[in-house]
Amino acid sequence: MLNALSVDVEDYYQVSAFESVVRLEDWGVRESRVERNTHRVLDLLDEFHVKATFFVLGWVAEKNHALIQVISRRGHEIASHGYSHRLIYNQTPDDFRQETRRAKRVVEDAIGHQIIGYRAASYSITQESLWSLDILAEEGFQYDSSIFPIRHDRYGIPHHQRFFHILNGNGQQAIAEIPLSTVRIAGFNFPMAGGGYFRLLPYAITDLAMRYLNQQEREPAVFYFHPWEIDPDQPRIEASWLSHFRHYTNLGRMEWKLRKLLSRFSFAPIREVYASSLNSSVAAVLKSDAA
Repeated sequence: MLNALSVDVEDYYQVSAFESVVRLEDWGVRESRVERNTHRVLDLLDEFHVKATFFVLGWVAEKNHALIQVISRRGHEIASHGYSHRLIYNQTPDDFRQETRRAKRVVEDAIGHQIIGYRAASYSITQESLWSLDILAEEGFQYDSSIFPIRHDRYGIPHHQRFFHILNGNGQQAIAEIPLSTVRIAGFNFPMAGGGYFRLLPYAITDLAMRYLNQQEREPAVFYFHPWEIDPDQPRIEASWLSHFRHYTNLGRMEWKLRKLLSRFSFAPIREVYASSLNSSVAAVLKSDAA
């Protein structure tokens, strides 16, 4: 079974865990490592003949047009990760719409064609910010992959549907939701979608969970990671002990784990994994609009 592989393209200092100590205004003076790390990711994926969806931060795309063009030329799907990695529930709807438009325009200008996918900073489409899905649909996105059906201190909708489904918003426009992967045990959803969960936990847990999803639930896994996660030599930023633990633990083992995962499972971009479902949902929307 094909699983959906995604890469959230942002630099090490742009993560939500550091937003209280690294201001947006100071991003430009930090040492940038996103280009070299993304090229390492591209080479790694080429080695295993794997394509992925790259959710690109608009700020990164604006500064690195050539990098985004390289990702696209090497056969990967490009999607939006917003512009400035602001949590959606800390924005007003107007602010969010402007950020979304700006990010989409920058990325599309770089690659020369339309993008259809979106992922929020730190999965910040929560119960309080579901209004953002209507805006995404209105701005031309066909799918979102931001909802994490778990409990977490920064994100999550614990009782949300776990697999691909269509959200109709206010009944005006539809958008497909592709949640991050979980396994359900004793009535609770446990995250197994990658990122920090993949770095912090033993590899065998992710392997077992993905096999369960594929073989027992007959569903693809939605897996993600960041280019900075394969960069153990990145500069250290002073932050809370929890943020420090989440961000830096096992960076040196991440590439080894990814190599093992890529050798044992089949992956493709989100757009390809859900192509038939996305086409059906778009057709349904067009039919509804025509009526």
